[in-house]
Amino acid sequence: MNQTLASLEKLVVKLRQKKQQATNLRKKSERQLQQLRSLERRSSSGLHSIDRKIESEKEDVTDVSGILNQKTSQLESIERLIASANERLNSEKESLTNFEQELEFAKNPEEEQNARFRINTIQDHIQELESEIKIREKMAKKITDEVAQINDVKSKISTKIQKQAKSKPSLRETMSSSRKAAEKLAKDLEKKTKAEEAAARALEKASSSLQVILAKKRKLSKLKAVKKASKKKSKAPAKKASKKKSKYRR
Repeated sequence: MNQTLASLEKLVVKLRQKKQQATNLRKKSERQLQQLRSLERRSSSGLHSIDRKIESEKEDVTDVSGILNQKTSQLESIERLIASANERLNSEKESLTNFEQELEFAKNPEEEQNARFRINTIQDHIQELESEIKIREKMAKKITDEVAQINDVKSKISTKIQKQAKSKPSLRETMSSSRKAAEKLAKDLEKKTKAEEAAARALEKASSSLQVILAKKRKLSKLKAVKKASKKKSKAPAKKASKKKSKYRR
């Protein structure tokens, strides 16, 4: 029995160590799996976030492009008006030169008066046209600056979209690789969990056997102790009797 008990005790110690190793391996795999799944979730969340940002920025580009088209059309219209005003200004200046010549070569007061009237009228018109051109040129400059600013905003948004789009393949690769690794590790974790459970069952079985033997040993020890005590009791009266006999003989 002692030999069996010693063997079982060694086996229980060995199985306990084996179970602890299996538990440690299982916990390690669980932590790794948790990290991989967390990485996959972060990558997926990052992709969704980038998609939302790109979609939002595309809408911004559309809005900016609409404003840009309006401003560009407005600028083109003003430039056409400036060009038309310049043509009329040049035409009026030519007419002014002609009437100044007429005034110079006027043959009578009536011709002189007519020439002066036309000159004054044309000069007023020239001033109006020059004033109109200056106002429109200021407007054109303002709109040109606005167009430049809007183009700058549009360019920055487009650059952002490109940068975000470039980061998508990397996130997709991370998400895909972490998912594959997680699937592989999940299978490995299942094996380690089963190994831990098997080690636990083996330990429980060995521990139960050890408890049974220990119980038998304790029972045997009690029986031996009882037998020993009963032997002592049976020997004690015999000795007293022998002493009495020796006394009578004297």
